[in-house]
Amino acid sequence: MLEPISLAAGLSWGSGLRLYLTVMIAGVFGRLGLIHLPDTLSALMSPWVIGFAAVLALTEFLADKIPAFDSLWDAIHTFIRIPAGAVLAAGAFGHADPALLTVAALAGGTLAGTAHLAKAGTRALINLSPEPVSNVVTSTAEDGLVFGGLLLALFVPVLFLVLIIGFLVLASWALPRLWRGVQGGYRGMATHMVTRFARSRHD
Repeated sequence: MLEPISLAAGLSWGSGLRLYLTVMIAGVFGRLGLIHLPDTLSALMSPWVIGFAAVLALTEFLADKIPAFDSLWDAIHTFIRIPAGAVLAAGAFGHADPALLTVAALAGGTLAGTAHLAKAGTRALINLSPEPVSNVVTSTAEDGLVFGGLLLALFVPVLFLVLIIGFLVLASWALPRLWRGVQGGYRGMATHMVTRFARSRHD
């Protein structure tokens, strides 16, 4: 069970950060014979799926470097990454017992959601900064993190699962603080805009 658990965790975690890149990597590795994907995920190896995922991955790569558009992209993908993480996690177990598949889908959706919220919250704080460099650096680091994380999930499952547990512990501590930081940042931005508007009307 170790390999399907790690595959499910890797795909759902990667989906929460970079869904299309995750699908593309899994599909390419499966097609090259580097990993074995169960029949329920064989569609990922389709050239059409790989090609479409590659186009969307490139689009996300570019969109992720633009602060304002990045936040909008994350907001829209709240409704895409989490369900996709649940579906991929369930698919990692093949034709297993329906109860196990249900648990896998719930766990996968939760892991994808946690990764997505951690990413979106962190990027929302960074996007409040007026300079673009930190956003580009963070976005590029996320791409590398997903690629490295998937390599561990596919080839060093024990280490990856240990790291995922650490990620969940860290996320449970960080998410409330990120939420308060984002709220405070946008509240401060709104106050600044209102003040500037009031001054311009007065002048």
